[in-house]
Amino acid sequence: MDVLSDAVAAMRTGRPHSGLRDKYAPWGLRFEAASGAGFHVVLRGSAWLMPAEGEPIALGPGDVVFLAHGRGHAIAGSLDAPLEDVGLDAEGRWPALPTPPKGSVPDTVMLCGAYLLDRSRAHPLLTELPEVVHLPARVGAYGSLRAAVELLGRELTDPQPGSDTIVTNLLDTLLLYILRAWWQREGQEDTGHPTGWAAALADPGIAAALRAIHEDPAHPWTVGELGLRAGLSRAAFARRFTALVGQPPLTYLTWWRMTTAGRLLREADTPLRVVAQHAGYTSEFAFAKAFKREFGVAPGQYRRRAS
Repeated sequence: MDVLSDAVAAMRTGRPHSGLRDKYAPWGLRFEAASGAGFHVVLRGSAWLMPAEGEPIALGPGDVVFLAHGRGHAIAGSLDAPLEDVGLDAEGRWPALPTPPKGSVPDTVMLCGAYLLDRSRAHPLLTELPEVVHLPARVGAYGSLRAAVELLGRELTDPQPGSDTIVTNLLDTLLLYILRAWWQREGQEDTGHPTGWAAALADPGIAAALRAIHEDPAHPWTVGELGLRAGLSRAAFARRFTALVGQPPLTYLTWWRMTTAGRLLREADTPLRVVAQHAGYTSEFAFAKAFKREFGVAPGQYRRRAS
């Protein structure tokens, strides 16, 4: 398992949605706060992104913005353009675009998308993202991300047999490319030293320990054993892990075990005994007690609420 993929999978619910948006001046869209996350890619023309907090951000062709926390935002062709309220439906989709004037050419073409997320167990890897992740177009930068955008645009422009599945998978791929690009860049341009989870993923020893936890959360890991995976002494590993991840190794292990258990209860009819084993418990009673301490409800009640 890789930690970034796991962190996204733990939060993702439902199907992501996307669409090409042709905009004609003057235009402006205001998106209400939502539980999910969204992105905009300017394919042609220009736009201004206006986050819920902070200054407007000028966007040009090839610029990608990702809004991780669903706090609401606006995007427009100019700062003084009138804003039209846009709300997503229950499936996370935007309303259909009006028919453009015959023979008209759009001032701006954007690729926009939305992801449905369960924030009740938000992974810290995502919660520490800024309100707006802005990846400006740069020659030679983010090649894989650009390729995914191009493929997604082609499928949306000219749907073919299999496009529904291809688009869904490309959207999942695009999200991972956006996050990978951010974490690889974070902290390096200004100081040369990543911070937070960017540093944790970049640190070979801590990354190895995190992979071990994610690959086998049921294993009875000890700090010493994880330290061996990291190539560090027990004390040195505990200090470095806590400094970079933000919590001690076994605290994170317990959190991830419970997060994995919650996802199994939410998404499948897995027997409680099996869920307990995946979470590292040989006793259903001990697991149920730990789960209730973490979530505030018993596993069965949690499953019924999620269904």
